[in-house]
Amino acid sequence: MRSTEVVIIGAGAAGLMCALTAAGRGREVLLLDHANKAGKKILMSGGGRCNFTNMYTEPSNFLSQNPHFCKSALARYTQWDFIGLVGKHGVPYHEKKLGQLFCDNKSSDILGMLLDECDQAGVELHLDTSIQTIEKVDNGYLLDTTLGQIQCQSLVIATGGLSIPTLGATGFGYQVAKQFGHELLPTRAGLVPFTITDQLKELCTELSGTSVDCLVSCNDQSFRENILFTHRGLSGPAILQISSFWEPGDTVEINLLPDHDAATWLQQQVAERPNSELKTLLGEIFTKKMANLLADSWFVSKPMKQYTHAELAEIAEKLGSWKVVPAGTEGYRTAEVTLGGVDTREVSSKTMESLKSPGLYFIGEVLDVTGHLGGFNFQWAWASGYAAAQYA
Repeated sequence: MRSTEVVIIGAGAAGLMCALTAAGRGREVLLLDHANKAGKKILMSGGGRCNFTNMYTEPSNFLSQNPHFCKSALARYTQWDFIGLVGKHGVPYHEKKLGQLFCDNKSSDILGMLLDECDQAGVELHLDTSIQTIEKVDNGYLLDTTLGQIQCQSLVIATGGLSIPTLGATGFGYQVAKQFGHELLPTRAGLVPFTITDQLKELCTELSGTSVDCLVSCNDQSFRENILFTHRGLSGPAILQISSFWEPGDTVEINLLPDHDAATWLQQQVAERPNSELKTLLGEIFTKKMANLLADSWFVSKPMKQYTHAELAEIAEKLGSWKVVPAGTEGYRTAEVTLGGVDTREVSSKTMESLKSPGLYFIGEVLDVTGHLGGFNFQWAWASGYAAAQYA
């Protein structure tokens, strides 16, 4: 049997940050992961460029049953702290839009930086390592692993959620939480595309690959970003954002003309271009294909002067407030995050330590804290990992 001060299970974003920080303050740290590679989600994130934080990170960018929980950690390790680390390692990056920071080169720059920091701090990393059992003992925890028995004073769970099982996601962290008496809030896929199965499916398939700037709303939340039509339904940043607020059966409203009041715009076209056909005018806003499909499948396209007031009102309603009831989502297979998880009311917001089992810590996505799209989930990983590392 071997003894160490801190064992961290999960070598993803939160686990790596916690490991390098705890080791950096002199703790003896063992970082374990069942995968054959550390930081797999880091590598594939942001289309391989890793959207590693957001310059506008605030608590309001996070969903949780306990919305105040994330405030303390986010205040103590901010986006600027992480940007400082990136700068120290000379990793080139740029702002894409809306404060989203991406690597100029590859995500592996961020992973390499974290692994270098772990190395320098003396973290011992073991991949391809499974944990069979965990038990509470007098001076900490005893783990039965494929490396043999390991005893530690502090045990940090950084195993993430259920999203993208092909990268190794499992419910292991939730099992540990349950074992030590924690409540789990229902989990579901977040930041995920919608599937459409009704008569709209044909339109989505026809327009597959078409992207359009929209305002998407559901349950008192709205996001202005692109939506993307796919063979299976709807995707794109605005759809991923709203999916975290959508519940099965809810209607999603899509404003296809976010820069105009649809009714006013149509009246204006009648006045200024009475002889132009609707599909021609829509073709100046959307792709020609989309304009033709909308005009033909939703309305009868004719010169603007030929529409009645009632017809114009109907067109305005459809363009300004297109109502869609998704059949469901693509699920964990493609979801970027998992909503729900370990109830944060049973975890210290200052230390990330379990209030049920001393010496046990939860960080990152395993907790019921989920960020919006755009680098916020990484910032939560960095901040919660850093917070736990001050005490673990």
